[in-house]
Amino acid sequence: MKIPEFRRIAAMLVCGAAACLAGAQNAKPAYLDPSLPAEQRAADLVHRMTLPEKATQLVNQARAIPRLNVPAYDWWSESLHGVMRDGTTEFPEPIGLGATFDAPAIHQMAEVIGIEGRIKHAQALRAGHSDIFEGLDFWAPNINIFRDPRWGRGQETYGEDPFLTARMGVAFVTGMQGDDPRYYRVISTPKHFAVHSGPESTRHAADVTVSKHDELDTYLPAFRATVTEAHAGSVMCAYNSINGQPACANEFLLQDQLRGKWGFKGYVVSDCGAVLDIFTGHKFKPTQAEASAISLERGMDNECVDFTTKVSDDHDYKPYLDAVQQGFLKESEIDTALTRLFTARIKLGMFDPPAMVPYNNLDEKLLDSAAHRALARKIANESMVLLKNDGTLPLKATGIKIAVVGPLADQVKVLLGNYNGIPSHTVSVLEGLRNEFPGAAINYVPGTKFLRKEPSSADEAVAAARKADVVVAVVGITSELEGEEMEVHEEGFKGGDRTSIDLPKPEQQLLEAVAAAGKPLIVVLTNGSALGVNWAAAHANAILEAWYPGEEGGSAVAETLSGKNNPAGRLPVTFYKDVTQLPPFEDYAMKGRTYRYFEGAPLYPFGYGLSYTTFTYSGLTVPASPVTAGNSVIAEVTVTNTGQRAGDEVTQLYLTFPKFPGAPLRALRAFQRVHLEAGASQKLRFELNARDLCMVTEAGEPIVAEGVYAISVGGGQPNTGVPVLAQTFNIKGKLKLPE
Repeated sequence: MKIPEFRRIAAMLVCGAAACLAGAQNAKPAYLDPSLPAEQRAADLVHRMTLPEKATQLVNQARAIPRLNVPAYDWWSESLHGVMRDGTTEFPEPIGLGATFDAPAIHQMAEVIGIEGRIKHAQALRAGHSDIFEGLDFWAPNINIFRDPRWGRGQETYGEDPFLTARMGVAFVTGMQGDDPRYYRVISTPKHFAVHSGPESTRHAADVTVSKHDELDTYLPAFRATVTEAHAGSVMCAYNSINGQPACANEFLLQDQLRGKWGFKGYVVSDCGAVLDIFTGHKFKPTQAEASAISLERGMDNECVDFTTKVSDDHDYKPYLDAVQQGFLKESEIDTALTRLFTARIKLGMFDPPAMVPYNNLDEKLLDSAAHRALARKIANESMVLLKNDGTLPLKATGIKIAVVGPLADQVKVLLGNYNGIPSHTVSVLEGLRNEFPGAAINYVPGTKFLRKEPSSADEAVAAARKADVVVAVVGITSELEGEEMEVHEEGFKGGDRTSIDLPKPEQQLLEAVAAAGKPLIVVLTNGSALGVNWAAAHANAILEAWYPGEEGGSAVAETLSGKNNPAGRLPVTFYKDVTQLPPFEDYAMKGRTYRYFEGAPLYPFGYGLSYTTFTYSGLTVPASPVTAGNSVIAEVTVTNTGQRAGDEVTQLYLTFPKFPGAPLRALRAFQRVHLEAGASQKLRFELNARDLCMVTEAGEPIVAEGVYAISVGGGQPNTGVPVLAQTFNIKGKLKLPE
């Protein structure tokens, strides 16, 4: 090669190298490249951070990193039964949602909540901030098992049954997160993982002893379903310790089950203050740095520390820096946690052009819209449970004099429960009655000052009852009496929990006083937990369980009393007669608890609820030949509305397992809510897979056992006075299922 040609080529190579270098310097960093996988992008971003910058991302008030264009973000938002903000749609409290036995409706509701959450987030960003309750990571649903009616937070759950809770939890998570293959609508966070259901007063230091049988049989199935089926983007760990280890540093829960056997890839957030409890409450580690370190090592990724004020110092994230500096924590372990967190933020669309994210294009007119309010009314109607009716209901719409008594009839806060937003309008029971019965004479007298600011006497309520054709008494409790770790100074309540399940004495006295007037008495209950309304069960003409029914709750109550809504809700919890039927509150063993292990006679059983029409069942078929363990079992049945009006029926399928230590008395394994016109029939088909047919041995092994199974299909549990059909089928062979 000639010298001039060599020099020309060399010059070209040098220029090319310079151009390549300049191009590399100007290239978009990998974490901003939407064509790359989210986890790869997250890892790239994390590895660009300094250790102090990394620590600032481990807490709920994650700080901005301006040099990397990472905005500040508060991970804490709530959406238990509606976005916890002003001007949002508020649905019934989850215990009422459980009573619907309508998973598709809960999925539809969760879609609405996710949409409203996205809109609220967009509005906050447009206003130039993203603070608490303005993000896209929602700490719901609460899928703890409501094992004891004394727990004040049981109202936040779907009830006492693992199967019902799992189906509702899956419906909620999938509805919230959406079905886009690339982006989350929002992230849903099942909580509180796990074995967590009171008492409230001891939760920061309590060490719960529980068998593996009860963990796998009762406390974990709903969490497993929301992770393995619904692919929840995050999970929240609880306050208490379980078998000697705090929930947010629990090897069995976080490593063996969640990330191990269930293959969870999302992030774990702590309940607020739970990581602090590892040191201060549980005394599990001698310093906060060590407590913070072990929580991160065992799988917790984001610590909720502060919520009352905006943090201006480093007290929330400093323990992680201390832990690294003192040798308790590796920086690589921080990287693992942050990669999970930023994977979530990337999948929420926070680092992509807005036009790429479909959930950025929502019509803001959907927020608190008429359509969303209509869904709130529909679900409230579905949550109504008719516990007793001697024919007094439904009421005629005109020419009737109604005395409305009780301290809760004209209040709206009671309808919203807890962890709630504030709707633009909430319909009280009194307002609902006046709207639904415009041709009736309605006279309201509270009758007691209990739960009211202004006084009112029972000698007034009785006078009103004597002048009326019928008395509607709205009584019960509220989320100001039962709830999360709260100060309450009323008889029967303690620290947010209950010491009695009786109706409060002032309300009980009111019921007895107005009943003496001799007029038909309809009792409407508002509550988030079972009430031992023994007197009302014996003396009232009708009892309607309304729960905390949301912004349209008053309309739902009124429409049920008029018959416009034919009630079909079912109890998601057992209504015991009194606390003498219960084991000690602090005991987490399931023996003697819930319909699956309680051998006594309840006041009203799980799955119970009446209608204004009647239903019959026919043609139940199950396999005639033995089924090999691992194969599905198909059951078919026909349900017929034999009454005079249209209505919904909640068909429930229960299994009784072969006699085997650890097996429950019976267990719900399928359900379907169907609407039938008068005289109409529908054939239902239930396919029970291996997980549905599974029981947990006394030693904690999930199996499909060999032997004869009894199956009951009908309007409730067998032997509770409702129409059911029963058959048996046989399974040959034994199959161990994955935990």
